[in-house]
Amino acid sequence: MKRKSIYTYGIVALVMMVCVQYTHAQGNVHQQSTTYQWPSDPLVKEKLETWRDQKFGMIIHWGLYAVPGIIESWELCSEDWISRDSTIAYDDYKKWYWGLSKKFNPVNFNPDQWSQAAKDAGMRYVVFTTKHHDGFNMFDTKQTDFKITNGPFANHPKANVAKYVFESFRKQGMMIGAYYSKPDWHSEYYWWPRNATADRNVNYDIRKNPWRWNKFKDFTYNQIGELMNEYGKIDILWLDGGWVRPLETVTDEVRAWGAAIPAWSQDIDMPRIASMARKAQPGLLVVDRTVHGPYENYQTPEQSIPKEKLDHPWESCITLGNAWGYVPNENYKSSTRVIHSLIEIVAKGGSLLLGVGPGTDGTFNDMQVQRLKEIGQWLSVNGGAIYNTRTTDYYYDKDRDTYFTAGKDNSIFALVKLKEGQAIPATVEWTGNIPAAGSRVKLLSTGATVKWKKEGDKVKVYLPASFLKQNNTYSALAFAFQK
Repeated sequence: MKRKSIYTYGIVALVMMVCVQYTHAQGNVHQQSTTYQWPSDPLVKEKLETWRDQKFGMIIHWGLYAVPGIIESWELCSEDWISRDSTIAYDDYKKWYWGLSKKFNPVNFNPDQWSQAAKDAGMRYVVFTTKHHDGFNMFDTKQTDFKITNGPFANHPKANVAKYVFESFRKQGMMIGAYYSKPDWHSEYYWWPRNATADRNVNYDIRKNPWRWNKFKDFTYNQIGELMNEYGKIDILWLDGGWVRPLETVTDEVRAWGAAIPAWSQDIDMPRIASMARKAQPGLLVVDRTVHGPYENYQTPEQSIPKEKLDHPWESCITLGNAWGYVPNENYKSSTRVIHSLIEIVAKGGSLLLGVGPGTDGTFNDMQVQRLKEIGQWLSVNGGAIYNTRTTDYYYDKDRDTYFTAGKDNSIFALVKLKEGQAIPATVEWTGNIPAAGSRVKLLSTGATVKWKKEGDKVKVYLPASFLKQNNTYSALAFAFQK
C-alpha cells in the first residue's frame, strides 16, 4: 500500500514539473490556415458580422487535468515533444490519468464568478471546453459514462457543468461557444485498446476497419447533436484537433506542423455535422480549426498574432498565463500586455480569445480576477476604439507604436501604446490618418476634446493637464476623430 502511494504521488510530482515546459511546444499549437472561404448562408454571414463586432472573449479549459494541475490531455499522447518518466509504464500512466475522474470533485464550482469576471473584463463572448482530447466530458452526454456527471461531483446541483456555464454567460448577454475536441483518446473507436497508441491520431487503419471508424463518426455526431439541441442557444461550434480531417485537405501547410499524418482519411463527415447543428442552431458559426473551407468560418492562430492585417474573420487564442488550464504557481501576463495584444489584434482585423483556467475547486483565483478587472477598467472608457470597429488601410505607425481602427460612422481611432510603467508624456505623435482640418480630436478615456496640430505628415496631440495629474501611467491612449 505504501509503495503504491509513493508511486502515484511520484507521477503527479513529475508531471507537474514538466507541464509548463511543454505547454507551448510546437506539437501542441494549431497553426493558422493560409486560405479562407467566406460562408454563403445568409444567417451565418449575419452572425459572423455580429461576432466580428465583439472583439474580446474568454476560452475556458477545465477538466481532469485541473486536479494535478498539468497540461491539458497531451501527456496521454506519445510524441517526441512530450516528456514522461521513462520508468513509468505507459499503460500505468493512462490508468492514473483517466482515474482522475474518480477524484475530480470541484465543490466550489461557480460559473457566475466566471461570467462576472468576464463581463468585468469587457469580454463579449465565451468558448467553453465541453470535451478536450482526453475524452472526459464536461456535460451530461449519453454516449459515454466518462463524464463529470458520473463521479464524485454527480450529486452536485450544477453537475452538468456546460449547461450552467452557458446559462451564466448567456445571462451576461454574451455569445456562447462550445469547444469540442474531434479526437477522443478515451473512446475505443478512436484509440482501439487492442493496439498501441503511438501518437495523436486514430491508432488503427480506417481503411481496414471501416465499421469502427463509422462508430466513431456516429459517436461524434451524437455528442455534438446533444450540445446543439439540449443546451440552449449556441452561437459558435469551436472544433479542435485539426489533424482529424479528410486526407485531401492535408496540404504542405499541415505537414509543416511536424505531426505524423496517417495514410488514410480521418474524415468525420463535417457536412453532415454542420447541417444537423445549423438545423438546431440557425446561423451557427462552425470553426473547424485549420481545415480551411466552408466549415472554418473564422481562423484561429494560437498563441500568436499575424504579422499583417487580414480582411477576413480571425481570432488569436492566447493564454492569460503560460498554460491553457490551471497549473500551480502560474505567471500571468500583465493587464497592459493583454491590452496591447488586444489593440494590435483588433487593428489587424481580429478578435482576442483569452484563455483562463479555473482551479481544481471550480473558481478563478484572485490574481486572475484582478487581471481581468484591470483590463475591463481600460476597456470601459476606451472600448469605443475596439468594439464594432474594422480595419483601416493604414493601420500601424511602427515608429510610434500606434495602431488605428475605423468606426462604422467613418470615425478613426488612434491607439497609442505606452510602455509599461512609463510616465505618460505630455504630447504624443503619429503619422498617417491625419484628422480633417478643423476637426475635433477626443481623448476617449475622459471624453475631452484635446489640442492638436499638424506638422508636415505628422499629428501632434497635447494631453490635458488634468489627465496627466490623475494618471501616473496608462496602458494605451485612445483618440477619436474624423479623417
